[in-house]
Amino acid sequence: MNDSKFPKLLDYQALKAQYGEEDIAPPHTEHHSEQSTDDRVDFSEEVTVPEQKKPGLTGTRLRSYAFAVLTRKEYSKADLTEKLALYAEDRDEVIALVDELARENYQSDQRVAETLLSSQKRKGKGPNRIKLALKNKKLNTALIQEELKETDWSIEAYTLKVKKFGKAVEKDPKLKAKQIRFLQYRGFDLDTIFKVITRTELDDD
Repeated sequence: MNDSKFPKLLDYQALKAQYGEEDIAPPHTEHHSEQSTDDRVDFSEEVTVPEQKKPGLTGTRLRSYAFAVLTRKEYSKADLTEKLALYAEDRDEVIALVDELARENYQSDQRVAETLLSSQKRKGKGPNRIKLALKNKKLNTALIQEELKETDWSIEAYTLKVKKFGKAVEKDPKLKAKQIRFLQYRGFDLDTIFKVITRTELDDD
């Protein structure tokens, strides 16, 4: 290859020594030094996203929305209030509307509590888990206190135990502890659990 076709590399160190540091700059820095401050982007500034405005429902529009919500499913009073407040202009109006709907029985904490009880029992949940579910929905346990008392939780727990572990009474401490933890997690108290895990097939008669 003929070296004459290629210019010799500039010795910038030698040029700086001859003309001074400030007079010579390599080509790759020259473009940046000419960039005006107006063209530079300041990344330190925070980018703010404008908040979405809620619909601000009032009057008949709020009432219509409340009925539409209740036709889809039952809501506790607390849950309905919070749901409507997301779209309403005035929270006080929401509270007054929900109170009215409750008086007219369009909304009912009693119905919600009874539905929750039936659903939880079908899922194999014990009284402690059911009470927790009521608490999470801000429902008073007193609404279904009678139903809780009338339920034979020993039968509920035994049915669950047999389905999971079979009818045999477990003698191995580790396996017995596993059954206890399982039933505790499902919401049954220890008295009920110990009756269930020691129950024999003879007791079924």
